[in-house]
Amino acid sequence: MAKVLLIDDEVTMVQMVTELLRDEGHEVFPFSNYKAALEALETHQPEVVISDLYLDKTRAHGFEILAKARALNPPAVVIIITGFATIETAVEAMKKGAFSYLEKPFKVDEFKLTIQRALSYNEAVSENVYLRKQLKKKYQFNQIIGSAPKMQDVFKMIERVADTDSTILILGESGTGKELVARALHFNSRRQFAPFIPINCSALPENLLESELFGHRRGAFTGAVNDKKGLFQEADGGTIFLDEIGTMPAMLQSRLLRVLQEKEVRRVGDNVPIFVNVRVLAATNETLEKRVKDGTFREDLYYRLNVIPIHLPAVRERRDDIPLLVLHFLKDKISARTGKPFQITRKAMEVMGAHDWPGNVREIENAIERACALCDSETIKVSDLPPALHQYEDKVGGGDEIIIVPETQFFDKTREIAPTSTPTAAIQGTMTPPAPMPASGNSRPLKDFMREQEVAYLNRILAQTGGDKEKAAQLLGVSLATLYRKLSEEEQAQ
Repeated sequence: MAKVLLIDDEVTMVQMVTELLRDEGHEVFPFSNYKAALEALETHQPEVVISDLYLDKTRAHGFEILAKARALNPPAVVIIITGFATIETAVEAMKKGAFSYLEKPFKVDEFKLTIQRALSYNEAVSENVYLRKQLKKKYQFNQIIGSAPKMQDVFKMIERVADTDSTILILGESGTGKELVARALHFNSRRQFAPFIPINCSALPENLLESELFGHRRGAFTGAVNDKKGLFQEADGGTIFLDEIGTMPAMLQSRLLRVLQEKEVRRVGDNVPIFVNVRVLAATNETLEKRVKDGTFREDLYYRLNVIPIHLPAVRERRDDIPLLVLHFLKDKISARTGKPFQITRKAMEVMGAHDWPGNVREIENAIERACALCDSETIKVSDLPPALHQYEDKVGGGDEIIIVPETQFFDKTREIAPTSTPTAAIQGTMTPPAPMPASGNSRPLKDFMREQEVAYLNRILAQTGGDKEKAAQLLGVSLATLYRKLSEEEQAQ
């Protein structure tokens, strides 16, 4: 059940409560000396602490126990009990972080219920902490796929500005991952434990968007039967992400400008300003300068939003990242979800590398998901790819051999990245690329890149097995003949 540390200077009380808790299946550490209890807190790391308030009838040592128990990592849930209850001490205990405050003598059922509630609360808090850690880990920008020079420039910028309060305008075509960059900025900032609120400005009509952003008072318009908080209020202390900002109506642009300038919002039908502490991130897939010239976007708002611009390159501008993205979606998304070890032939990979991907990373993900759903086996071939890609089949090299996916090299999520290392990225996952890509002026064919990665991985596995080729073949999931053939190809290439 739970580890419970109990401290009370009345020995009979300690014995009674200890027996009661052990009957419920809890592991109990009973103490009648508060100094010994203080020392035991770090040793036992209890989940629940039950402490008398006045341990020597004159001094509220229970508050000292409370402070140290709440300072543990993770903090313990504390229940204060006392035979000298007052409203003042109860209020003080709750202010200092006590979960509950019980007056002696208490009823057994009341005590058991309090323990159950304390454990439920502790479980909820632990789960919340875990989820936040996982969420932060998911959006750490130094773990996102991609190693092309333009992507490295993006992540250098994110690293520099994530923990500032500057307004940022994220620019890029549809499907390049603008919202994921916004989340990376939020979850790597001091605002990470406050809300992240995204909204697509093109998805709602003007009157509804106004109410969603700024809130409304009851009776402000037909259907406004209750007061409503706007998203700016909901995001207080955190970040609001305004996607497709270029589509925002002119009237709302002026209201947004006031929020950026004055840090305050006014609900629809209300004249009272409400102060908000919100960081604004905006994104667009169109050129706002053109909208400014056309008169459809306010120039002063544009300059307020464009404090720090971050431009995300299209996939066609970073073709060397295509294999990394494909392997990521195969392993970290599809295989992880279905439990099937999907693979891809070299020919299919070459074909994917030849396509321009106008839908960018999102289109690649959709193509991989489609191929995995339609393929007859667990190996993706050219015929399994979308019809638009079949035109490249006769124009690229490669054959039906299966690409050995270097999991250790591409998918090592536990490897620490030195603080001085260059951040690497792509906008759809958590892979760490194997090595820096060549400068744009020194690009090379996709098949050469894939061959280099395969050779590097083969050598790593052979080193891991001490040169035992049979064991290496088993780890790689290929026949011994296939391994010898690939090693022979490597020697010939050298």
